Amino acid sequence: MSDLAVAKRYAVALFQIAKEQNLLDQIEEELRTVKEVFSNDTDLLGFLAHPKLTSDAKRDIISSAFSSLSTYVQNTLKLMVERHRSDMIAPMADEFVELANEEKSVADATVYTVRPLTEAETEAVSTSFAKKIGKKTLRITNITDSNLLGGIKLQIGNRIYDGSVSGKLDRLSKQLLG
Repeated sequence: MSDLAVAKRYAVALFQIAKEQNLLDQIEEELRTVKEVFSNDTDLLGFLAHPKLTSDAKRDIISSAFSSLSTYVQNTLKLMVERHRSDMIAPMADEFVELANEEKSVADATVYTVRPLTEAETEAVSTSFAKKIGKKTLRITNITDSNLLGGIKLQIGNRIYDGSVSGKLDRLSKQLLG
């Protein structure tokens, strides 16, 4: 079984529990934190994969490190570590977020702008682009990029909407040369 399929199975199981217990938003936020920890701390993965570390010790580490999280998330992490799937924790968190977004009709988007967007601008971008992709709303992450010159560039999944001045200049250059 592929690693992505394994991550998806854990995510689906945790998603079903979260839905039954009405904890979808809470568990989603917890898994975003877990993903950040496991993505940024490569030493943790190596430590949890160490063969001389007992399963009990690994469970204790997960319990103490993630004590503020719900028991559902802690138990899922312990189970994955026990079954030598600690490298699949971050992809599992991604799969869970994707399932939660689908359930709530939300999409994650990254908006690149020259300056930080105001709350009103963020809401306007969310409203207009959410309709284009058939979602209720967008969860926007704003990144400032001084190379844009002006306008915005928006990425939703694998789609990119480029309304930046530099993007328009690039397209115009290609059109004139081609």
